Amino acid sequence: MRAITVNRYGGPETLELTEVDDPKVGPDSVLVRVKAAGVNPVDWKIVAGYLDSIMYIHFPLVPGWDVAGVVEAVGQDASEFSVGDEVFGYVRKDEVQHGTYAELVAAPVRTLARRPASLTWQQAAGVPLAGLTAWQSLARVGVASGDTVLVHAAAGGVGAFAVQIAVAKGARVIGTASERNHDFLRSLGAEPVTYGDGLADRVRWLAPEGVDAAVDYVGGDAVAVSQELLKDRSRIASIANPEVTERGGHHVWVRPDSADLAELARLADAGKLDVHVEQALPLAEAAEAFDRSKSGRTRGKIVLEVGHVD
Repeated sequence: MRAITVNRYGGPETLELTEVDDPKVGPDSVLVRVKAAGVNPVDWKIVAGYLDSIMYIHFPLVPGWDVAGVVEAVGQDASEFSVGDEVFGYVRKDEVQHGTYAELVAAPVRTLARRPASLTWQQAAGVPLAGLTAWQSLARVGVASGDTVLVHAAAGGVGAFAVQIAVAKGARVIGTASERNHDFLRSLGAEPVTYGDGLADRVRWLAPEGVDAAVDYVGGDAVAVSQELLKDRSRIASIANPEVTERGGHHVWVRPDSADLAELARLADAGKLDVHVEQALPLAEAAEAFDRSKSGRTRGKIVLEVGHVD
């Protein structure tokens, strides 16, 4: 099969389109014929060696954790799916080597759910990591109907999902973003505020009594500012600042979860979760996808088209 492979740590220049052996399918896994693979910042960070201290990473490495595709074979104890099922998933395994930037991927059933019928292959591939991150961080701080939620980096890949999920739960959402993204946030159901100096005052103008929960997808001083505004300082989750735990909040590292993926699919099919794909590139242009992701200026998702997509 064709796959993007890496043989050493480095930048986008290390990515090569090569022929590799088809993956083996374990008892609790299925073989997925990949239609599209989502691109996330963690992908280029792994290739750069930034996660070497916390994960076992092996070369040659096929990057990628997000996938949308069709089940082509089923393991001996993988009765959750059948050949021909259309699936999407966050295929993060305990060790990093056999990723989703490939024509085929062996995916444990715990990492998959059925693809939302309302989404294209490209959109479905853009959901798993970012959507699960948003879902699980909001769950960690107990967002519910009637809450006022502050979402930092609300126009980004994770933030846009968090806004829509919180709105679907019946929450009021205040989202930070640059002014050029304010109309985009309004279209998702959020009240936008500009980040930077004076953020706390701008949020207080919208919510004089404070906010009920906050989620941080950007780092910096977001946790500290949020705790100035929170009624309960423990209702803050961050994916970008591990020190949040020292301040009484929650540090979130997204986990594969079939049930959570199914909930995201349900929201999408109910018309409550839209996926903005900024750019879809062919597999051979994975290096360009890395460059775009590293720029930090994308709104929505970047995906790689691997197989034929309708």
